Amino acid sequence: MTFKITVFLLALSGYLPLNAQTDSAACSCQQLARQTFPGATITTAECVTAGTFTPPGSSQPITGLPAFCRVAATLKPTPESTIRIEVWLPQTNWNGRFLGTGTGGGAGSISYSALANGLKRGFATTNTDMGTSPGANEAVGHPERWVDFGHRATHEMTRTAKAITQAYYQKPFQKAYFAGCSTGGQQALMEAQRYPDDYDGILAGAPANNRTHLHTGFVWIYKVTNQIPGSAFLPKEKIALITSAVVKACGGKDGGAPGDDFLTDPRACSFDPETLPKCPDGTDDGTCLTRAQLTALKKIYAGPINPRTGERIYTPIPLGSENSSAGLDYQQNPKQGPPSLFYQYKWVFGANFDYTAFDFDRDQDRMDSVLAPILNANNPDLSALKKRGGKILMYAGTADPLVPYQDAVSYYERVVEAQGSTKRTADFFRFFLIPGMAHCGGGPGLNDCGQNLALTVPQDSEHDVMTALMKWVEEGKAPDQFIATAYTGGLASNGVRFQRPIYPYPKLPAYKRGDPNLPGSFRGVAYPKRAVLRPARRYLK
Repeated sequence: MTFKITVFLLALSGYLPLNAQTDSAACSCQQLARQTFPGATITTAECVTAGTFTPPGSSQPITGLPAFCRVAATLKPTPESTIRIEVWLPQTNWNGRFLGTGTGGGAGSISYSALANGLKRGFATTNTDMGTSPGANEAVGHPERWVDFGHRATHEMTRTAKAITQAYYQKPFQKAYFAGCSTGGQQALMEAQRYPDDYDGILAGAPANNRTHLHTGFVWIYKVTNQIPGSAFLPKEKIALITSAVVKACGGKDGGAPGDDFLTDPRACSFDPETLPKCPDGTDDGTCLTRAQLTALKKIYAGPINPRTGERIYTPIPLGSENSSAGLDYQQNPKQGPPSLFYQYKWVFGANFDYTAFDFDRDQDRMDSVLAPILNANNPDLSALKKRGGKILMYAGTADPLVPYQDAVSYYERVVEAQGSTKRTADFFRFFLIPGMAHCGGGPGLNDCGQNLALTVPQDSEHDVMTALMKWVEEGKAPDQFIATAYTGGLASNGVRFQRPIYPYPKLPAYKRGDPNLPGSFRGVAYPKRAVLRPARRYLK
């Protein structure tokens, strides 16, 4: 009797669902399968015991999980749509909040790591395949699935998962948050722009929001390294040589500390590729660039340009990011780049898309006319989100070669223009540049401020961006700085390499004096004369 009363009291206080059962009783989660959620078909409703869970189709178990209710559903907002979602609901110690999470690339699968990280933090957590299962390349000829990928799947996931959460706990959640990086960052900004009522707080990392032009950058790099006569392909050792030369020329001279092996602010670097060692004609010992390779590198640094008008289509990869994960070696590789990065071109030009024939003027216009209205989250008008009290934290790494930080800078600056001032923008939207971080983490510099929701940094507003976002939404305490960490090899288990403060843009950490491994040796400095290369206005739609 005492145990049952305790369970009931915990339920009333919000720590257990009201219909929670003892371990020996029937699984309460299964009751959700008998409920109706508009536009959704529940395919799984099961209780998962604490410990290890192996996701469907995977041989890699996720460990350290609390007991949870797992719900899987299929959504069909149109007859052509097949949007898969999952909702993971803590059986105990729910923090009273709802969390939508993002995915990456062309989606096509559930991000179980995102679900697990949110669950471990106590959130009722959801994720979607964005309607592109089994993969984005298979969505050719299915335009409604392109819309699902662009924005509809995330909104429909949010609507259905909120209803499932409230049905399970039989009480409203306190606040709703969204966290995602890369494609997840696109989802985040799309929610802020199109569906401002969905979330109270949004964490947007390395947002791939200028989608049709970001992918033009991939085609540009692939084309110049694979099509220029004379073999312009860049072997790994030459890419490492390039990055080493860039860092040697600019590292520690851009506000960073002496001895940095990464750039704090690539905008301050005016590296000249002509200073790289050049191979004598007809020879190549691997320590120099051939004429074709040097030509390709110059084009890479220039970024995609409309050959007829000279207008910039997209920003180039950042200096110092060439050797980062998902950098030049990945993007130029015929076995890696095209299968994972060219799906949008297949949607528009057919499954047999030929990059060699792509015209950066006429074909780009066709691409934009079909996909930009549904994929691009470029609208700087966030007044609806601001009006209802929503908050955004956005971040990007300066060594990210996959989604260059410059485009996030460009978007933020356009929001400032729309708001009329940095102060008005800072009331609801703050952007943090993370020196030396690659795509969503990793890289030669700082790599962790809690951005992936993994429990690797202290769960406080000084070190963890999600905690800071919650304090901003719920207590009105806006974040003025974080302490970001560089773990050796990018792994917390390897120990801390160094830490630095990061500040709301336009400030960056500038070295003062003392031990460069300690955050107290830096202060926040803005560099108003440093600018990024912005796409032309026609390519910001």
